[in-house]
Amino acid sequence: MSDDVWRRAEIESPCVKTCVVHPKAKICVGCYRTIDEIAQWTKLSPEQRHAIMADLPARAPLLTQRRGGRAARRGEPGSDES
Repeated sequence: MSDDVWRRAEIESPCVKTCVVHPKAKICVGCYRTIDEIAQWTKLSPEQRHAIMADLPARAPLLTQRRGGRAARRGEPGSDES
């Protein structure tokens, strides 16, 4: 049986197998998709997938802030937990 049967012309998933949802941004820290986008991925049209894929790089800066550490526990300015 040929592997061609399993190949599809659909856009691939952006998943990088680092599946952790950021608690504030509510997006995956690996692929930058929302939980809803991940859950619906196989049901989305190729056009919808392309639109999401095009938007993913713009989401990366949402995760660049430090999430905690000593400053956050103490409530110091500049931590995003304050």
